[in-house]
Amino acid sequence: MKIEASKVYLFIEFTASAFFSMMFVTVSLYEATVAGLTPLQLVLVGTTLEISAFLFEIPTGVVADVYSRRLSIIIGYVLMGIGFLVEGLFPAFLPILLAQVIWGLGYTFTSGATQAWISDEIGEEKANALFLRATRYSLVASLIGMGLALFIGANNVAMPIIVGAVGVLSIGIILIFIMPETGFTPTPQEDRTTWGHMLHTFNEGLKAVKLRPRLMTILGVGFFYGLYSEGFDRLWVKHLLDNFDIPILFGNNQVVFFAVLRIASAVLMIFVVQYVEKKVDSSNSLAIGKAMMFVTGLIAAAMIGFALSPLLSLTLCLYLVIDTLRDVRSPLHTAWVNQKLDSETRATIHSMSGQVDSIGQIAGGSSGLVARYLSVKAAIMFSGLLLTPAMFLVSRANSQSRNEAVEDFVEA
Repeated sequence: MKIEASKVYLFIEFTASAFFSMMFVTVSLYEATVAGLTPLQLVLVGTTLEISAFLFEIPTGVVADVYSRRLSIIIGYVLMGIGFLVEGLFPAFLPILLAQVIWGLGYTFTSGATQAWISDEIGEEKANALFLRATRYSLVASLIGMGLALFIGANNVAMPIIVGAVGVLSIGIILIFIMPETGFTPTPQEDRTTWGHMLHTFNEGLKAVKLRPRLMTILGVGFFYGLYSEGFDRLWVKHLLDNFDIPILFGNNQVVFFAVLRIASAVLMIFVVQYVEKKVDSSNSLAIGKAMMFVTGLIAAAMIGFALSPLLSLTLCLYLVIDTLRDVRSPLHTAWVNQKLDSETRATIHSMSGQVDSIGQIAGGSSGLVARYLSVKAAIMFSGLLLTPAMFLVSRANSQSRNEAVEDFVEA
């Protein structure tokens, strides 16, 4: 029995957000404690995921472009569920690496396909309104998922991963029966996601960069944002476990502690984003640029403080600062990039920026070597320092934009 497309989309967004947040609350704790991964192995797990997603993006995109967006989405959720199930059932390095490959493959089947599917089904204008509504659904679902992880994982760290994996797998199975597809038409050959298309995007981007030097600077910002993130994402839980006595609030492990921390971060993020929306003029690229420089600098400083702080209370406060400001930085970055681009280059540079960010995250795996040969503290400090060039590049891009505007005016 097929259900109305908009309701199916909300179902996907709500359930996926709930199950993913349930798993993400505990996955780092699980890898560091139950699986006993070393700092280097923790980072390699993340790097494997990034490489898998980067390599599979093109071949899996062909399914959504040529055959069926519905089929691509169903395959994606089934594979992601299987990937997480492998991780939750087999707590060892090699099975977890395999799980990242499966999960990365599944993710690429859904990447962009869900949004494209609903746009085909109900039209772009209605889809844009639905995206905003789905964001609210996703936020509520994420909080529910984190709350469920409190109880499910209190006595078994792996259970939120296993339950969440079964849930994600179930999404794919349910979609077989309820998901319609009436508006799909194969993407024209010249617009399909292929290696040739990616090369064409890079070539077009390079041409634009030669004409507008600020575009190279913008891509550099994206690279450093990708570069710094991998080390922190994979090592912050390990740092807390190794250097502090994490309280057991309920049950027989630290799941509740980390779940409460994630919930606090999510709630704080809501208020901070609303504050930034009121204070930052989104139509003023200079104001957005200044906000980006401030937020980026604060994240880098907080990461270094997080690594060096001897007090658990201060360290947790710094984590909340980092996690919240990272959520703030993302929309600021998107708005800033949009205002630096003209309509002819916007899509190309956004595509290149995503590719450059992925390359940065893969290169960020070098933080694992720092953790291996120095310490986890040093690796997190190293990651914070990797972010600092982004501040100067944002400032430089602003200056280049002003200079190019003057040159265009003189030429006119």
